Amino acid sequence: MEGANCVVPDRPIVPFIEGDGIGPDIWRATQAVIDASVEHAYQDARQIVWMEIYAGEKANTKTGEWIPEETFEALREFKVGIKGPLTTPVGGGIRSLNVTLRKVLDLYSCIRPVRWIEGVPSPVKEPEKLDVIIFRENTEDVYAGIEWASGTPEAEKVREFLVNELDANVRDGSGIGIKPISPFGTKRHVAAAIRYGLDRDRRSATLVHKGNIM
Repeated sequence: MEGANCVVPDRPIVPFIEGDGIGPDIWRATQAVIDASVEHAYQDARQIVWMEIYAGEKANTKTGEWIPEETFEALREFKVGIKGPLTTPVGGGIRSLNVTLRKVLDLYSCIRPVRWIEGVPSPVKEPEKLDVIIFRENTEDVYAGIEWASGTPEAEKVREFLVNELDANVRDGSGIGIKPISPFGTKRHVAAAIRYGLDRDRRSATLVHKGNIM
């Protein structure tokens, strides 16, 4: 890093998490496409050096942990990474490995470019006019992962509090999830989207919310 700018070497090290289930198959195809794209664009001038890090079933088999600390350290050091699909462990412990990665690394914005690729069928009449970047909240609201399954003592405890203290109507046996939305989280998320747009000369920014019911 130089100030706020990321300086990319000719042979950057990019950590990857292979993933569970179909992850290895997806990763092999992904790596081949990325490597071919870099070769086409830069010939021998640039090349990605892939470094495997572990999370999910492979990590648990090798280290006894679903996400070892070394994985977090590598992602913090190299500032970038790519991962395949991760299983959600059944039972106690980590509820969602994806949520854990987001929370520990504070990955608060999910950035999704949406645009049409020429030649691909589209239900939109003029798909060539579609070019938007979606910034989705990634760590607050339902993505905070604060939830308790139906029938658990924790869910019943929260239900009783809501019914007795706040006069809420929550049925017996309900599973419960908490949706925290803070001014801090909202402002930094919106600021990230606006910075992105200004840096890339985008023409407008649109805020989408459910303020009428949430």
